[in-house]
Amino acid sequence: MTQRPKIVVVMPAYNAERTLERTVHDLPEQVVDEIILSDDCSSDRTVELARQLGLTVVQHQRNQGYGANQKTGYRLALSKGADIVVMLHPDYQYDPRVIPAAVSFLAHDICDIIIGNRVRTRRETLSGGMPIYKYVSNRVLTILDNVVLGQNLGDFHSGFRVFKRTVLETLNYESNSDDFIFDIEMLAQAVHHGFKIGDVPIPTRYFAEASSINFRRSLRYGIENLRVLIQVLLHRSGLMRFKLFEPKAGPSEAKSSSQ
Repeated sequence: MTQRPKIVVVMPAYNAERTLERTVHDLPEQVVDEIILSDDCSSDRTVELARQLGLTVVQHQRNQGYGANQKTGYRLALSKGADIVVMLHPDYQYDPRVIPAAVSFLAHDICDIIIGNRVRTRRETLSGGMPIYKYVSNRVLTILDNVVLGQNLGDFHSGFRVFKRTVLETLNYESNSDDFIFDIEMLAQAVHHGFKIGDVPIPTRYFAEASSINFRRSLRYGIENLRVLIQVLLHRSGLMRFKLFEPKAGPSEAKSSSQ
């Protein structure tokens, strides 16, 4: 990129009233051009507060799910001409001050996707409040994800992600789940299409107001993660084909997989 890229932050929100202002306050104004809040039919004052803060707001009339909320945000970001899209949870779990560092890897064509890595050391992660069962499941799933997808990432399950426009134009994310497993499906798609993925360290923040799925939902998420990895292996072997690994319909400037 020869000129400064347009950077748009997408926040998939659900009942984020208590943490939204703190998250927005920490966003680097000199780097971010626009903030889109995609609201999944919150029952609190999330939408009202977002408008007071000057954010671009798009609101679902019924609750559609975490994945569906991201789809809405990405569509709007692309329509507004974003060159780089930052997906950031508005629950203040992920430190937005690292956005300039993360974006620089994309602007210099070192990576196509950057993920925030919350798991630098066991002590730091647990002292940041991550429940022990979440830490263990994160480590086990991240190891499996790295092995199957051929990556070396520290945290596959982070809610801080930065994408080049060409990634979102290529991945068939509209065919993905509307639930939490959407994130893993996107990374599996990105690997399939040959995009370069890296990570940057971010602090771990777990606290009462931050959003978090319970143990039952976490278990379901883990099972769904394994299902995606099985799909990757089956598709790679040619035994079965899955729509999520096909590119979007129409022309694309992104490189495709050589498989």
